[in-house]
Amino acid sequence: MAFTYISAGLLILALSLTQGSILVKAKVPAVIVFGDSSVDTGNNNVIATVLKSNFHPYGRDFEGGRPTGRFCNGRVPPDFISEAFGLKPTIPAYLDPAYNISDFASGVCFASAGTGYDIVTSSVLNVIPLLKELEYFQDYQNKLRAYVGEAKAKEIVTEALYIVSLGTNDFLENYYIFPQRRAHLSPTQFQDFLIGLAENFLRKLYNLGARKFSLTGLPPMGCLPLERTTNFPGHHDCVEEYNNVALEFNGKLSSLAIKLNRELPGIRILDAEAFKIFDQIIRKPDAYGFEVVEKACCATGTYEMSYLCSQRSPFTCEDASKYVFWDAFHPTEKTNKIISDYVTPLLLANFA
Repeated sequence: MAFTYISAGLLILALSLTQGSILVKAKVPAVIVFGDSSVDTGNNNVIATVLKSNFHPYGRDFEGGRPTGRFCNGRVPPDFISEAFGLKPTIPAYLDPAYNISDFASGVCFASAGTGYDIVTSSVLNVIPLLKELEYFQDYQNKLRAYVGEAKAKEIVTEALYIVSLGTNDFLENYYIFPQRRAHLSPTQFQDFLIGLAENFLRKLYNLGARKFSLTGLPPMGCLPLERTTNFPGHHDCVEEYNNVALEFNGKLSSLAIKLNRELPGIRILDAEAFKIFDQIIRKPDAYGFEVVEKACCATGTYEMSYLCSQRSPFTCEDASKYVFWDAFHPTEKTNKIISDYVTPLLLANFA
């Protein structure tokens, strides 16, 4: 009888743990991603652009040690967020031929490295414009209806979490490099121009059924390794002008979120602005277990000023976990995880 009693107790415990695990899973039916290289999981692999990361050492710390098109040594924030919501640990790229609608039903990425809110930004390196990402989303919806039926597809689209992350390229690869916008718009006017484009994009997504948004602003872009490396007058310190522009833009993006939350019935936009935690990591790297912040693990250093990692680069570090940045523009997987861990509780509190 004692054996029977213990077995029953273990069974009850097992059922309790199972029920508990169910409670923390499937907080949303899918995670759907729009944006640039901060969240691109491989779409640029299959388009005619030089901006790719489908080669080693990218993906060095990804499962299987394979390059996936993520601009990182491992996973990017949407992957961690998807896993935290009880979904798959990696989100597939929509254009990746290895996946189909059965994979995309619970999460899909339309992002393209190098893109921005401004159509001019996407033309710099011939990447996918933001409105083209929107067209892919419409195509996805058609495939989803055929796969799960009209009612289920509507439920997935309405209840999904939408991650929108872009804007850095608009400034660093467009405004501050080429004169087309800068000749006619001050930094403040350009910010307002981008906010107008962001509002138009979010309204279009809303009209297509999206309701739950995580809206990411700009990082401390003046502290990216390439900006520091080329900041000779500032002795390779952060370019605070760029950081101030990022803060101003983020404030306007937050105001946009408040405005749309008031105007559009049923919409919920969370300002998942990660500038603060990213800035903390950069200013006090040792507090987060980092040793190097001014240089990247690969692609940039005091004497090397390349944009991306190179297969032939002799500068790639041995242990990326010691570095805040993986390449000139992108965080390491460890940094992505810390930022995701900071943002995820806010997302769960609002959208679970």
